[in-house]
Amino acid sequence: MVQEYQSPVRIYKHPFELIMEAYVRRFPKCHLISVFVDSEIINQSQSEDGSVVVTERRCTIDIEAPRLLKRIAGVDYLYFIQKNTLNRQNRTLHIKVHNETFSNRVIIHESCSYTVHPENEDWTCFEQTASLDIKSFFGFESTAEKIAMKQYGSSIKKGKEIIEYYLRELEEEGITSIPRWTLPAVSGSVKARLQLPAPSAARAIPGNSAKAGLSRKDPAGPTELLASSPDDKLDADYIRRYLGDLTPLQESCLIRLRQWLQENHKGKIPKDQHVLRFLRARDFNLEKAREFLCQSLTWRKQHQVDFLLDTWEPPQLLQDYYSGGWHHHDRDGRPLYILRLGQMDTKGLVRALGEEVLLRQILSVNEEGLRRCEENTRVFGRPISCWTCLVDLEGLNMRHLWRPGVKALLRIIEVVEANYPETLGRLLILRAPRVFPVLWTLVSPLIDENTRKKFLVYAGNDYQGPGGLVDYIDRGIIPDFLRGDCMCDVPEGGMVPKSLYRTAEEVESEENCLLTDSIYKGASIFKGAPYEMLIEITEASSVITWDFDVSKGDVFFNIYHSKRPPKKDAGAHSITSLGTVNAQLIDKSWVLGQDYSMVEKALICKEGESVQGSHITRWPGFYILQWRFHSSAACAASSLPRVDDVLASLQVSSHKCKIMYYTEVLASHDFRGSMSSLESCQSGFSQLSAATTSSSQSHASSTISR
Repeated sequence: MVQEYQSPVRIYKHPFELIMEAYVRRFPKCHLISVFVDSEIINQSQSEDGSVVVTERRCTIDIEAPRLLKRIAGVDYLYFIQKNTLNRQNRTLHIKVHNETFSNRVIIHESCSYTVHPENEDWTCFEQTASLDIKSFFGFESTAEKIAMKQYGSSIKKGKEIIEYYLRELEEEGITSIPRWTLPAVSGSVKARLQLPAPSAARAIPGNSAKAGLSRKDPAGPTELLASSPDDKLDADYIRRYLGDLTPLQESCLIRLRQWLQENHKGKIPKDQHVLRFLRARDFNLEKAREFLCQSLTWRKQHQVDFLLDTWEPPQLLQDYYSGGWHHHDRDGRPLYILRLGQMDTKGLVRALGEEVLLRQILSVNEEGLRRCEENTRVFGRPISCWTCLVDLEGLNMRHLWRPGVKALLRIIEVVEANYPETLGRLLILRAPRVFPVLWTLVSPLIDENTRKKFLVYAGNDYQGPGGLVDYIDRGIIPDFLRGDCMCDVPEGGMVPKSLYRTAEEVESEENCLLTDSIYKGASIFKGAPYEMLIEITEASSVITWDFDVSKGDVFFNIYHSKRPPKKDAGAHSITSLGTVNAQLIDKSWVLGQDYSMVEKALICKEGESVQGSHITRWPGFYILQWRFHSSAACAASSLPRVDDVLASLQVSSHKCKIMYYTEVLASHDFRGSMSSLESCQSGFSQLSAATTSSSQSHASSTISR
């Protein structure tokens, strides 16, 4: 497996020429890098005017590896070829490195660049990428990979320290500035040299702007946490200020996942803090974190969770009897949420409001928690990505173990764990009664192991002693109901009157939209069995809009028109042993061009794409939206399924595509925007960031039926 590394942008607040003077001092050897034994120049050349200098070095590395492994490999040192291209006029240095030793077994590539900061010519930027591919290594491939990654990670951390060491050395020698390179004299009679434009006055860099990530007013000070755009590059100072101390390899995982989202996610790019939470939840395993995050982003879009804080208004009954709320912050600056679970009538709330309402309430709490973390990050000047929850269990009894209530709790925990990882910094459980172990046995299997480690349980009044509540919360904000001095606005809860309970008929008819239904529908497309949707149009000039995501496989998307209604059982195949196959609305006896017509040019939609569009209808009638499996030209030649194809496709998972779609029919005067914009008025995209990105791969069309 190829291991890759991508560094953040590291900024030196020194001119390029001074950085270059510090850089060359690390050769031919550097005492600060113990593994860097020596180097020699094997080739050097420059352009005619001297502006470009190319230097090739052969570097000797003493890798820190077990002696046995070195003996098996038959080497004491590793040799690398480094090619430096210095452009004095453009003020850039590009470095390319590859391994000479074991080049037929191991492939190592590294690219580094020093460039002038785009918004301050007196600063220098540094970026670094690398890849490691071990084809074979005497049966020790895994060991060699671990050693190489560990060694590389430690050398990355030293890189900036080495430059800063030599900068200090230059300063001690009285060298604080070096003139910029100038072109040679035009002729022998002309002594004046052509000076390049003088550096402009230093300008502050906008917060998280392209290639920067610093404050608009003070490059080193706090700034508003802005959303990312496709051209952004994270710099190391921004990461440290807003995301915390990460190892070089963790920084690389964040940057690579962020780049993948910018290239593939059709919608708004999640904020860096949000991306980082999913990486932490999967121990910075890039593939697992990406899958985890994409599932959550799909869920957010499907259920419009991003608009929850703006649209959710808790029922008055919930406001009166739900005993939870935000209360200042803990000693670490984390937002503090208090839940008086023992005083809350969970059975009454479930009977009166239903599971759906309680779930929406909990999701709104989590969304508010994300917002408060960002706010506290700005207020306290350090990264705050999670909150503390204080749960008071005084009053907890067997009533809280009512089966439907426990079921609702388990489902809520499952949703929260899947979509808000690494948001709980600490859970303080106070005044736990004897019945608590029973409840804990039920819910703990659904809670992530890393999350369980953050639980602190206090029985009785133990929270008042040493190691108790005052270790985590300032004494001045301990709530009054816990014998503190701070008035707490969290409702006291109480028993919900039975007169407010819903009837059995109301309970049975409840729709758990967040758990099952939504405005977006899911569908599977099999090879030879397309998925088709019928839309009846009664008035000409109506607008059919669509918005769908291709979550698996590639599909063809077509729209057909027919003046006569399709038969309900036309082309349907039902195979009992394998389940029901998509019913085909286009009758097998129909002839294209006579019985029905294609009104849109077919689109090939790739996996991961988000497709939006509209169609202006000229005639009333029946319109069929069709998604077909896309593979080879032979497979796509016919839209009619064969029983053999269906049987084969159902047995091969690779012959299955999945989509999530939403359609709507609008009168032309109700369609928002021009017909050329082709944006469905109900289209939903992730609101995890405030900046919008558009995908060049997104398709849309607006064609009048002919």
